[in-house]
Amino acid sequence: MFELTMNPLELLVRVLAVYAFAFTLIRVIGKRHVGEMAPFDLVVLLMLSESLQNALIGEDTSITAGVVAAGLLFGVNQLVAYVSWRHKPAERLLEGVPKILVRNGVVYERILAQERITRSELMEAMRREGLTSLESVRYAILENDGVIAVGKRHK
Repeated sequence: MFELTMNPLELLVRVLAVYAFAFTLIRVIGKRHVGEMAPFDLVVLLMLSESLQNALIGEDTSITAGVVAAGLLFGVNQLVAYVSWRHKPAERLLEGVPKILVRNGVVYERILAQERITRSELMEAMRREGLTSLESVRYAILENDGVIAVGKRHK
């Protein structure tokens, strides 16, 4: 039950490889999807965790392997967060940069398309801030966490 049947170094390599793979997949899907998951996105995320479980610990079903893998995942995540906090270039690489969607009423359609944000989603974010027309928007920025921040234009 507690006996680890896998080499601890192999377990470490497995955890690092699966973490890197899952991190890359999540970064590729875009900010909006991570910050505002639709029900089908949540289903995919749950299925992803289930499909990667065997890659983490292989045939080792001991409590020790599960606890060590979970501890390593948290440790790697803390390390990534620390590196991101300490080094701006690493932060930009790991977390991305905010994207300007609207500046002074002008919509950047190319960026909307890149981030897969529809006009209706942009308008919804504007309405949350009490704005009803693009002319009243000073800026709309897609933040790293998937939230669209909107600022009012002063006349």
